[in-house]
Amino acid sequence: MADFMTSTHRAKWIFTPQDLKEKYKDANKRAKQALERYGATRMEVDIDGSFSYAEPPNDAKDNAEKHSRPKALKIEEEQLLRAFYEFKIQDVCDAFKFPRKIQATALIYFKRFYLQWSVMEHHPKNIMLTCIYAACKAEENHVSAEELGKGIEQDHQFILNNEMLVLQSLGFDLIVYAPYRAIEGFANDMEEFYDAKGGHSEMIKQLHEYAKAEADKIMRTDAPLLFPPGQLALAALRRASEIHKVFDFERYLKSMVSRQHPAHSISELYLSMNTIDTLISKLETPSAKDVKHIDRKLKSCLDPSSHEKSKKRKHRSKESSTETHDMS
Repeated sequence: MADFMTSTHRAKWIFTPQDLKEKYKDANKRAKQALERYGATRMEVDIDGSFSYAEPPNDAKDNAEKHSRPKALKIEEEQLLRAFYEFKIQDVCDAFKFPRKIQATALIYFKRFYLQWSVMEHHPKNIMLTCIYAACKAEENHVSAEELGKGIEQDHQFILNNEMLVLQSLGFDLIVYAPYRAIEGFANDMEEFYDAKGGHSEMIKQLHEYAKAEADKIMRTDAPLLFPPGQLALAALRRASEIHKVFDFERYLKSMVSRQHPAHSISELYLSMNTIDTLISKLETPSAKDVKHIDRKLKSCLDPSSHEKSKKRKHRSKESSTETHDMS
């Protein structure tokens, strides 16, 4: 496999927090402008990956002019919806018993996709499935779109229709680096380091498992877009050793830095790990109930007619309750 230091992952897909903020802001702004202009944010995607905003019917345009158009999602609402579907990616991958590498690759694809687009332009439920499908291909663990769709009772055609769009949005940079391989490498190095001082093999195997669970959390934060996989791995190992009190991680880290002469000083590594800890402390795992209102807003942005139908239903239910009240 190619080396991370010479990879497109390192060259093109590691950002600053400010970069991410600007990208999310720009995508949200573009979708809001589409809502103003077209009365809807939905994009029509062709199988070749070309896309255009869906022209709403004339009556929808008239409704939009009557100020009945749906409200756009706020940046924070988009973030919560993405968090919900990132958790779903892990759920689906667990259900299919995919290796962690596929789960991580799908998550990174999903994160990268929504640096380019707003959830108001492409529903994350469909993009989530396409990212899992693309990750299976990239990691040579092929699962058919039909099998994937059937496994979670979704129309597999959405997966195929969005495949080229997702690949284009990723710039066809399909080789990604997750922290799990680096965790294994550090664990092996620790075994050598500690065995020389009196046998810690079982404890290190245990730590390795704990660290993988911590890395699963890290993968759902912005950290994979901000830090290289080696730093994600060290953060996962430090968290695992602190939570489970396996052994003195700090001593190992100092030894590793002095022996390997990494590109980053120990103070820089501590800074990265502390930032990753902060991101995990803010990690949200929204439930379907938490995002129900946001999803309803999203559907009305994608399809304004659903917004109108919903309003009519509410109006009818109000009339019905008034009639019941009058009769009583």
